[in-house]
Amino acid sequence: MSPSVIRGIFDVFSLTSILVLLVLGMAIIVGMMKVFNMCQGEFVLLGAGTAYLSYQYFGSVLLGILLAPVVVGFFGLVLERTVIHRFYANPQGALLATFAIGLVIRETVQTRMAAQSSLVPAPISSSVNIGGAVLPIWRIVIMIVTLVLALTIALVLLKTSVGLKIRATLDNPELVASSGISTKWMYAWTYALGAALAGFAGAMIVPLQTLYPNLGYENLIPMFIAVMIGGLGQFAGPIAGAALIAIPGGVLSQFINPVSSQILVLCFAIVFMRFRPMGIFQRGR
Repeated sequence: MSPSVIRGIFDVFSLTSILVLLVLGMAIIVGMMKVFNMCQGEFVLLGAGTAYLSYQYFGSVLLGILLAPVVVGFFGLVLERTVIHRFYANPQGALLATFAIGLVIRETVQTRMAAQSSLVPAPISSSVNIGGAVLPIWRIVIMIVTLVLALTIALVLLKTSVGLKIRATLDNPELVASSGISTKWMYAWTYALGAALAGFAGAMIVPLQTLYPNLGYENLIPMFIAVMIGGLGQFAGPIAGAALIAIPGGVLSQFINPVSSQILVLCFAIVFMRFRPMGIFQRGR
């Protein structure tokens, strides 16, 4: 197998893993909670900003990656308790409220940044030679971390008592409340988990994309497309949706320019939603 083919296959899997990593938090907040969280991209931005600040003040991007889910998760918890919980019965209001929150975060970051973009080095900057193709180790790390994280979350949600309580709360909060479980805090911690995953994703990918104010906003569109294609109501759908749009996009980008490949993938998503509007998987509430 030639080095160019190996590199092409690697790029497809790398792009897929990045989108899946970005979608994990969205799969919980939008896919499972059915809260149309328009500031999800800004959670990614805050995670990337945490990694950048950690590098600036402590000289360690790795420390920022570890801190990002804690910082952004706590922010998500506060946001849920002060704003989001008021809109569970009003999806349109949640959409507008979270869009406004995202705009405030994005503009605040923009006014605080001294430059239009800032570079954040990868914790591992070396590469490995496989079959003559030079592959960045940090991208390989992202692929492995994404796989492990997705499987871990799926196992927790499906095989543990905590996961059972989360799924039961999101499916039938009245019945769960009658059994003595605090649905208020189950919603709050679930939302915080989705925010923490988005923050972690932002910290992981910022060495590949650099830090700029629209980092989260520009990633928001493919994240939402993945959720819509995957279907609402469960965790697996958005992950499958992310793979379904990332793999063709990665393959097409090997032959045409990235903008054209994104347009074709978007057209595919529109056609797919026309014939399967409920997505790949759909589970009622």
